[in-house]
Amino acid sequence: MKNIITIFILFIASLAFGQSDEKTNLNDIAPEKEYDNILVKNLYSDAKASYFVIWVKKGVKSHKHLKHTESIIVLDGEGEMTVGKKKFDIKQGDHFTIPENTFHSVIVTSKNPLKIVSLQTPEFFGKDRIYEDNTTGDY
Repeated sequence: MKNIITIFILFIASLAFGQSDEKTNLNDIAPEKEYDNILVKNLYSDAKASYFVIWVKKGVKSHKHLKHTESIIVLDGEGEMTVGKKKFDIKQGDHFTIPENTFHSVIVTSKNPLKIVSLQTPEFFGKDRIYEDNTTGDY
């Protein structure tokens, strides 16, 4: 089962990086600096999509993206995810999609941080992140 998950992740990564000249192994990507709660690494971006690896130690407060759909693949860690009115547990190998204009949040439940791949379509500059408490900005 673990091999199937790894193959799936590598397949998705190959699709994500198919237009790039560089090959990336998602298992080898590690944080490049210390961080308190959230660290984002941009993997690839063009007019159609943006790919990120995101590490989360504690959680991400409820927010939505007005014009972006976000797909998530969990590479490591565990958490309790809320998407709209649905709550569910997430763990390594899980994939789910968050429709545009849908509030979502996560609470990390594992000792190790969540490590995810986030695919945003179209290209994401972080400008349409609206928090449920009516604030804007970075995580």
